[in-house]
Amino acid sequence: MKEILEKQRAFFNSNQTKDLNFRIEQLQRLKTLLLSNQNRLNEAIYADFGKSPFETFTNEFGLVYLDIDEACSKLKKWAKWKRVRTNWVNFPAKSYIIPEPLGVSLVIGAWNYPYQLALAPVVAAIAAGNTVILKPSELPSNTSKTMAELINNFFDSAFFHVVEGGIDDTTALLEERFDKIFFTGSPNVGRIVYQAAAKHLTPVTLELGGKSPAIFTEGANLKMGIKRLIWAKFLNSGQTCIAPDYVLLPKSLKAEFLRLAKEEIDAASYSPENGNYIRIINDRNVQRLARLLDQNKVYSGGKIDEENRIIEPTLIQDVTFDDAIMQEEIFGPLLPVLTYDSIDEAIREIKKREKPLSCYLFTNDSVLKNKLLNELSFGGGAVNESLMHISNSRLPFGGVGNSGMGSYHGEAGFRAFSHYKSILEKSTWFETKLKYSPYSEGKLKWIKRLMGMK
Repeated sequence: MKEILEKQRAFFNSNQTKDLNFRIEQLQRLKTLLLSNQNRLNEAIYADFGKSPFETFTNEFGLVYLDIDEACSKLKKWAKWKRVRTNWVNFPAKSYIIPEPLGVSLVIGAWNYPYQLALAPVVAAIAAGNTVILKPSELPSNTSKTMAELINNFFDSAFFHVVEGGIDDTTALLEERFDKIFFTGSPNVGRIVYQAAAKHLTPVTLELGGKSPAIFTEGANLKMGIKRLIWAKFLNSGQTCIAPDYVLLPKSLKAEFLRLAKEEIDAASYSPENGNYIRIINDRNVQRLARLLDQNKVYSGGKIDEENRIIEPTLIQDVTFDDAIMQEEIFGPLLPVLTYDSIDEAIREIKKREKPLSCYLFTNDSVLKNKLLNELSFGGGAVNESLMHISNSRLPFGGVGNSGMGSYHGEAGFRAFSHYKSILEKSTWFETKLKYSPYSEGKLKWIKRLMGMK
């Protein structure tokens, strides 16, 4: 590992990655590699999750390809030196900002979308001009192994290399000095990454999680809202960091919501055979979800097939914030439904807890919409939609507080892996005497005038 790090640092210091054409070429090579091995990559993720080729493209590679295409087309604009105004104190001079790559970067991917959450940050790192070491999650072992074999056989390890392994290997990696660490995973592990990075003062982006609420108000388009919500919740069998974790709605809407939600689940016919439902990642997570599920409160679903790691899409009623299922992020196909008497009550309950990664508002009331958006802090979200904000690269994606720090996607990803160097360039044909001694009241008055002070 130390040898690869030394090679990457030497390669970065050779300035080859600062060439924009080199970066574009590497991004295009990555896209070619993925496209030419699509069948093999599909087989690997099917072996881990039972994920269909349709969902593998739409939820994994489609977003990565869009990221690559956008970076290739906009990179020269993103990397351009930007002129800014110079103040009178520095006359005559010009000022500008230079984006520069940070150096050797470490990307630690997550298991729930093992291709997209590993490769999207890599695209941003390459676009910004960094070298990359990628550590995919070891839980989906087939996808990890396939990415490592393909990438390590196709790219020079001095530029881009995949390291496989478990917790001990990741811990060893974090002992090394990187110029940037990008981590996607749980808040608990995020704290460990942050502490390790602090030893070297390494900048980090942490994409974490949390209990993301879906809030319905009176007068919302319930049928359309439920359609979008149910799709978002049970996509990837609920194993999505920005999935709606629970529903908050007025008591008056509870019965109709549950009825319509069950109808929508039934209409979707979720099953591995239909290609729209996947397995839970491992036995441990199946058992964890089973412990969270109070069968006495199940409205629909609730069946657990431990042998095949399948849990039915499940609606849970009569839930309170004190229930076990509300004490941690669910990360599975269980949807608790909670009610409120007033919107202020709902806001208070959300504010009592850690800031969520996402929040989804279902309302046609602009006053309530503005109130919720202004009073609740969360990473990002949507109004009358769920999950789809992630598909707009112009919207920086990231958390706040316990749900993460920093953001990426599109230009935000380029910024995450860049340092913006500020430069003042002074002309030599003139120099004021104001800042030099001997000091005087007259000079001080002129300095205050130039600063706009009386």
